[in-house]
Amino acid sequence: MANIRLVALDMDGTLLNDRQEVSPRNAAAIRRALDAGVIVCFATGRGVQNVLPYAEQLGMSTPMITVNGGEIWHRPHDLYKRTAMDAADVLRLRRLALDHGVWYWAYATDGVYNRERWVEPEEDVQRKVWLKFGYYEENERLLEQIRATAESWGGFEISNSSPVNIELNPSGVSKGAALLELCRLLGIDPSETAAAGDSLNDLSMIRAAGLGAAMGGAQQAVKEAAGIVLPGNNEDGIAHLIEQYVLGG
Repeated sequence: MANIRLVALDMDGTLLNDRQEVSPRNAAAIRRALDAGVIVCFATGRGVQNVLPYAEQLGMSTPMITVNGGEIWHRPHDLYKRTAMDAADVLRLRRLALDHGVWYWAYATDGVYNRERWVEPEEDVQRKVWLKFGYYEENERLLEQIRATAESWGGFEISNSSPVNIELNPSGVSKGAALLELCRLLGIDPSETAAAGDSLNDLSMIRAAGLGAAMGGAQQAVKEAAGIVLPGNNEDGIAHLIEQYVLGG
């Protein structure tokens, strides 16, 4: 296996434990990797506002992938590329949520909007820069209906960050595409990367990386696509990845 020069980490269900913390062992492993010259990169469905505190905590000034690849950052606060979602698509996706009575949220560059806090009047929706739309619904059949409708419209990259949600980005936007773009930018061969995740929005980068790692609690499709399965997010799985496979024990 090639030497790993870049490690792309999903956050929720992967790097973070169920209390939304980076464990001391995971934090120590990341710092050791950074000290060894390895680029450790967040690759998350979160918006940048919800990522920066963790980058600060870990002293990371490395690239970041946010909103499932909708934004690629040279380093915190230094944007390299943003792919916006059409406001008309956001309105159509919201109408679909309202028709089915499900919880929804949408990331714009100025924050997160949802069923309880939306943009009024409708013309103001056009003025915002949108990045991602999501649905949350525990009724599997209802979620599948929404997914099928959105799929039939075309123009979306459809994934999830948990079995009870759907996440939509513009076509071609994914963590995997963003990882490959970062590789080109940094002069790193994809075979020299590792990527870890637990959900369908991680599949593309797990397939694109030289070493794809699924968490112990990952969705089955992710485990099947991965080269290795790590301990879970509450068992320092990321420290295991870095110690065993990146720094070589």
